[in-house]
Amino acid sequence: MNLTEPQAGSDLAAVRTRAVPQEDGTWKLFGQKIFITYGEHDYTDNIIHLVLARTPNAPDGVKGISLFLVPKFLVNADGSLGARNDVRCVSLEHKLGIHASPTAVLAYGDHGGAVGYLIGEENRGLEYMFIMMNQARFSVGMEGVGLSERASQRAVTYARERVQGRPVGTDKHVKPAPIIDHPDIRRMLMVMRASTEAMRAVGYVTAAAIDNARHAPDAAVRAQHQAFVDLMIPVVKGWCTETAQEVTYLGVQVHGGMGFIEETGAAQYYRDARIITIYEGTTGIQANDLVGRKTARDAGATANLVAAQIDKVAARLASHADASLNVIGLRLAAATAALQSAIDWMLTSFAANPRIAYAGSVPYLKLWGVVAGGWQMGRAAKVAVDKLARGEGDAAFLRAKIATARFYAESLLPLADAHAQAVVNGSPSVLALAAEQF
Repeated sequence: MNLTEPQAGSDLAAVRTRAVPQEDGTWKLFGQKIFITYGEHDYTDNIIHLVLARTPNAPDGVKGISLFLVPKFLVNADGSLGARNDVRCVSLEHKLGIHASPTAVLAYGDHGGAVGYLIGEENRGLEYMFIMMNQARFSVGMEGVGLSERASQRAVTYARERVQGRPVGTDKHVKPAPIIDHPDIRRMLMVMRASTEAMRAVGYVTAAAIDNARHAPDAAVRAQHQAFVDLMIPVVKGWCTETAQEVTYLGVQVHGGMGFIEETGAAQYYRDARIITIYEGTTGIQANDLVGRKTARDAGATANLVAAQIDKVAARLASHADASLNVIGLRLAAATAALQSAIDWMLTSFAANPRIAYAGSVPYLKLWGVVAGGWQMGRAAKVAVDKLARGEGDAAFLRAKIATARFYAESLLPLADAHAQAVVNGSPSVLALAAEQF
């Protein structure tokens, strides 16, 4: 059986699908849903839809949403498939990307009502849905990592094979060389590599915290890990997907004109990546969550704690004898200071004028991502330096890890200050124009 995710269109408070109770304990559902991933296909014998709907006496807003299980085929008492339920795919969307994934429009109840089964209690559907949603948001962030990795692999392969021009700064008698010898191609490949490694590291650290939040033997430790997870989920989802836009864009750019041609495959990653900043909650929604629920709600306790942890790593790296670690530490310390200034501003502004605070929410999210990426790259570089000192591991791989981390610190971590400036100084101007002036 295939399970489709609960969907409510773009506005959960405006759920119009209704559910009517039946004497046998089931419900009849009526309405239409859009953007249902794998809402119709032939891969499985049955499809189980999770559907958000309103019951007759439901209160207004999100507190009045219930969750129902609606199968494509009803299931008999012996487990065999029975009659077709009154849920139909009325169209498939034609999309910019992810063409292998059917996105359906489903109609419920056109012929008497789709049989559904209430999950849990009435009016708690949104609460239940977010159990799935937080995991889905993390997974979409990792989708950004996967797309970035694949785009990087293809770009490197093409850059090694494509021969074009004499590298700048070489003798005029030097023959044309693969484009990977051109400095600007190296720059793009390094941005792709460093960004992807940083995203992956942030995702893995968050995944480890998810495991510890569930399985650590001490309740207090579980709570600490859960607080970290709650803070990082919108960062993983928002920052990794936004960064994937740049990485897949650069993948096309490395290919040059051939990147615009379908046969190379570079354009597919670019198209497919475009949806990941949108579904399971847009970047703006993730940023609002990071500001309101994850920073302001606990008066910045978790945000300040994590920033302090990053600063400790920065201090250890900055005082290290290794030249690369020293540089990484200094850059990370400056970035962490920018992050701390933004946290302080966000807490003060949220209390005084939440609208101004939310105006800076996306730069604030990107700031968190850039600094968290530098944090994990610095930690990885320290491990690589220690392994080299002990004569352990693949020396070439470890040196590449250090060089990539240093590139991230020197070329990408400076973005932290720009994001912080946009938060602290730029937020009021976001709201400077009246709506009719646009």
